[in-house]
Amino acid sequence: MLYPDKSGYKIFDRRKVFKTNYLFSNKDLKKLIIPLVIEQILSIAVGMADTIMVASVGEAAVSGVSLVDNINILIINILGAIATGGAVVAGHYIGQKNKEKACRSAWQLFLLSGVIATFITVVYLFLHEIILTKVFGNITPEVMYNARIYLLITAVSIIPLAFYNSGAAIFRAMGNSKVTMWVSVVMNVVNISGNAIMIYGMGAGVEGAAIPTTISRVVAAIIIVVMLFKPDRVITLAGQFRENIRLERHMIKKILYIGIPNGMENSLFQLGKILLLSLISTFGTISIAANAVANTMTLFNILPGIAIGYAQLSVVSVCVGAGDIKQARYYSMKLMKLTYFSMMALSAFLYFFADSIIKIYRLSPETEALALKLVIFHSIMVLISWVPSFSLTNTFRAAGDVIMPMITAGVSMWVFRIITAYIFSYFFHLGLFGVWIAMIIDWFFRAIVFTIRYVKGTWAKRICQAEPEKVKAA
Repeated sequence: MLYPDKSGYKIFDRRKVFKTNYLFSNKDLKKLIIPLVIEQILSIAVGMADTIMVASVGEAAVSGVSLVDNINILIINILGAIATGGAVVAGHYIGQKNKEKACRSAWQLFLLSGVIATFITVVYLFLHEIILTKVFGNITPEVMYNARIYLLITAVSIIPLAFYNSGAAIFRAMGNSKVTMWVSVVMNVVNISGNAIMIYGMGAGVEGAAIPTTISRVVAAIIIVVMLFKPDRVITLAGQFRENIRLERHMIKKILYIGIPNGMENSLFQLGKILLLSLISTFGTISIAANAVANTMTLFNILPGIAIGYAQLSVVSVCVGAGDIKQARYYSMKLMKLTYFSMMALSAFLYFFADSIIKIYRLSPETEALALKLVIFHSIMVLISWVPSFSLTNTFRAAGDVIMPMITAGVSMWVFRIITAYIFSYFFHLGLFGVWIAMIIDWFFRAIVFTIRYVKGTWAKRICQAEPEKVKAA
């Protein structure tokens, strides 16, 4: 699929929508989704392997790495939000069949993400002591030592990671997730083989996990940027460098309109998680390690939601650019149903095999039992509220409806998850399990609010108001 046909639907009754010319065929969706799923499986599998390898160094090492990873995720979310903004803008231009502006938006995304990543890297390198002591001041000296090493080394990879995220987002906007999958394969092979060599072969500690991670991100960034310079692509960077190396105010404004609320939402979410990690760190090394392992394993549970969510964002962006709200609704529901049934299958798998998987980590009996309890709890509760809580926001972002979802997510995170986490942990003496109960309450609130907003069609009305002459009525 290069550019969409805008002919739309014929509606014969309220229950059936018969296609005349869909923007995306089932074959198009498969070509987009399957590589995304494979990419996410690789990413999470390598994350698990990383944790297992670092765990062989000791629980202090895996605790230090897991704590810093939560700060790194905050940075990744910021960079990912900017990339999402660029992908949505590019998707709109693809829907409008405007290749010139689609290419310009991609180039501006790279310039913007490079500036932001450089600033973050400087802050990381010069203020790392303050960051670690203020956020994780209660941890043991051994955990702090490992955290410091891991943070300093991975800080070098922030700029290449920004370029990789931007390139991957642009390829997904083009409907070409096969490229991002293969680049991810290369990145993960470099990462996991480097970890094995340094940790097992050279006897390195946390630096054995950090250095290969950094190298793998540099390699991935180089590959994906080079591939975007091919002139025959729907979106190409060829010629952009010679024409303009300055930030264009109008284009940056479009990207940031999506990216800033998305980034604030993700940042507030991750800041809340970091605050909760400070709470979890007071429970001791057992809780920190169990939380790290459970978080890694439960990522498999939401893997379809993450992968299909990328597809949903890309598909709905093109529908919105083409001014076809009917198809935006249709594909949103189609992809959300696919997400739900996929997650159901993975929940069943984790429910029955979590015990065997956790044993691979070679944890202490107390840590193993706590991690298993969290994974089983998550595998059940994720089926009730995760999809409306997180998948619907991809439709909203693609439609440019970003302010209200950001406010809802922020309020839910800080009111329902954080406050209730402290209440359950301290007043009801539930410890780490109380933090996970609070997470589910947060999901429920978000799911209710977002479902109401989707059904009312507020997100679609925003598009009609912005460009009424282009929109096909919902």
